[in-house]
Parts: sequence; structure tokens; C-alpha cells
Amino acid sequence: MASATTFFDFKPKDKKGNEYSLAELKGKVVLVVNTASKCGFTPQFEGLEKLYKDVKTSHPDDFVILGFPCNQFGGQDPGSNDEIQEFCQLNYGVSFPVLGKIDVNGDNADPVFDWLKKEKPGLMGLKRIKWNFEKFLIGRDGKVINRWASTTKPESLKGDIEKALAAK
Repeated sequence: MASATTFFDFKPKDKKGNEYSLAELKGKVVLVVNTASKCGFTPQFEGLEKLYKDVKTSHPDDFVILGFPCNQFGGQDPGSNDEIQEFCQLNYGVSFPVLGKIDVNGDNADPVFDWLKKEKPGLMGLKRIKWNFEKFLIGRDGKVINRWASTTKPESLKGDIEKALAAK
């Protein structure tokens, strides 16, 4: 997808291994998070779900969080896609979409993450994901607005999300 110009140009795999066309999200504000079920940051699922529900209350059709499970950091998401889905729903009541497990770094990195890292490099221009629960905010136009480290709590992103939602 070297020709991709926006987030909406990609089609990562869903939990069943089928293409999930991000084009269906055009015009929405999207928070992308690489997730893991057995990480010290895993409790962020609770904050992400609360953030999702809070923002959806005032913007029911304009905001989505997408979880991308990844097992590249300390083997902290070893389960199958079905096991990951079940974990997220049973333990945290996750209602936002959690897609299929992917790589976010390296030769097999999903193209959407290669694009995200190129569009918004990390500290000192690093073009790699450092750990689970890094977050990218995508505007309605499909461009990356911001990127946050794993340590950034989901609740602290509400203001940035509201600002992105206010931009038409």
C-alpha cells in the first residue's frame, strides 16, 4: 500500500481473518491502539471502554476505537483471535472493535502500522512501536493527528478527541 495517502486506504484483517475495510470509517475520528491481553498496561482496556462509551454518548456516529492485538512485546498476547476477543469482553466489557492479531514492527508489520509510524514517528523520529498500548488519533480526513506512548492513560485523550470531533 505504498500509494496509501490516508488511514482509510487500508484493509487489515478482522478477528475472522477477513478484510476490514477502513474506508467504512471515512469521516469518523478513530483512536488506534495496539493491544495485549497479558501486559502491565492491559487494564487500559477499562479506560478505553469508558472513553469509548463517554464519547459515543455525545457523538454516536462519529467516533470509534480500533484495537489491534499484537504479540510482539514480551509475548503478551499469545492467544488466538477468539481467545483475545473473549478475554476483552469477559474481563473489560469491550464493545469497540478488536481486529485480528497483527505485527506492528518488523518485516511482517501490517501495512496500516507501517503507514501510521511513517506519518507520526515517535520520540527522536523513531519509526517503531515501543510497546503495547501505543495510541494514534486519526482525524475525519484520515490523517494522523497525534501519537501517544503506552504510559498515556486513555482518559487523558478525551480533550484531543473532542477537538478532532469538532473539526469538520
